[in-house]
Amino acid sequence: NNQAVSSVHKGVIQKNFMFQGEIDMSRISKLLATAAVVGLVTAGTSTGAFAADTFVRIASGPAGGSWYPLGAKMAEIFGKNVSGISTSNGPGGGIGNVLDVNKGEAELGWTYGHTAYDGYTGVAPSFKKANPNVRHLATFYPAAFQTAVLAKSGIMSYADLKDKNISPGKAKWSGYAAFKMIAGKYGFSVDDVKKAGGAVHHVGYSDSVALMKDGHIDAFSGLTSLPQASFLDLEFNPGIRLLPVSEEVLGGILKSNPGYVRVDMNSSHYKSMKSTVPTLGAVTIMVVNKDLSDDIVYNITKALWENHADLAGVKKVWNKVKLENALRGAATPVHPGAMRYYKEKGVKKM
Repeated sequence: NNQAVSSVHKGVIQKNFMFQGEIDMSRISKLLATAAVVGLVTAGTSTGAFAADTFVRIASGPAGGSWYPLGAKMAEIFGKNVSGISTSNGPGGGIGNVLDVNKGEAELGWTYGHTAYDGYTGVAPSFKKANPNVRHLATFYPAAFQTAVLAKSGIMSYADLKDKNISPGKAKWSGYAAFKMIAGKYGFSVDDVKKAGGAVHHVGYSDSVALMKDGHIDAFSGLTSLPQASFLDLEFNPGIRLLPVSEEVLGGILKSNPGYVRVDMNSSHYKSMKSTVPTLGAVTIMVVNKDLSDDIVYNITKALWENHADLAGVKKVWNKVKLENALRGAATPVHPGAMRYYKEKGVKKM
C-alpha cells in the first residue's frame, strides 16, 4: 500500500542522504512526494504495482445517464482482464468525447454513430475541423432523443418552446446538437429562445430533473437510452409527457443526416404514455484513438464482449447489445485491433 511504499522509501532516502550527520530534508521531501505519487498511480492496476505502462481513459457520460455507470464497469472489466494497462472513467458527452479521443486526451469515448461520422469528417457546426484519429471500436444500442414537459403543461409541440425555460443539454453533448437541429426545423434557434424571454440551462441530467421538479424549467431534453432513469424519475413525480417530432420534420432529418434513425416511444418504455410518440434516434457506439496499440485494443474488445453479463447487470439496456451488431453503422474506419477480434468471431460490417 501507499503507506508501506512511503516508509520503505523514507528509510532508503535517509540512508542515502545522510551527510556529515545531517539530513537534506528538502531533497527527502521531494523524493517522498514522488514516491507517494508513484504509489497512487500504480495502485489498483490489474498487474500489480509498477507494472502498468498504458493508461486507458474512458470518456463516458453525465451522472444520471446510462453511459457513466456502464463506463465505470468497463474500466473495471478492462483493468481486470487486460494486462499492462490501468484504467479510469470520467464524465463527458458525445461531441466532446470525439474531440478528446482525437486529441489523445482519452483513449476510449462513448458517442453516437452520426456524431462520430460528423467528427471524423469535420461537419459544422458541432465540429470546426476533421478529427482523423478517431476509430470505431463497437456499436452498442439505440438511443432516442427525448424531450419531457410537465403532463399538465400546455406545451404540445417543439414550436411551443421558443420562449420557454429549457434544459437541452451541455454544449458538447450530442443531445444538444440534436435539439438545435430539431428547433431549427421548427423555425427557431437557441438564441431566439433567449431573445423571446426564455432561458437555456446547460446542465446535466440530475440538475435538469431537480430544476423541473422545482418548477424552474418547462422542458428537459436528452439523447439517451430508452427508457432512461431521469425521465422515469420525472414520470413518477411530477408527471411528464414526451414531445413528438412531426413526421415532416423527422423525414427531412433522416433524409439529410446519415447515422440518425427513427424511434417510436410507447408505453413499453414509459407506462404513462397513452399513444406512440415518434422521435429521432441514434446508435450508441464507442470510439478509440487510432494510436492505441492493436494488441491492447484487441484485448479490450475481447474483454468487452466476454463480460456482457456484468454490463447487463449495471443497466438493463445492455441486454439489447449484441456481438453480431458490433459493426452496425460504423461510419469511421474500424481499429485494426478490434477488427482482428471481429474477424475471429465472424462479425461483418453492415
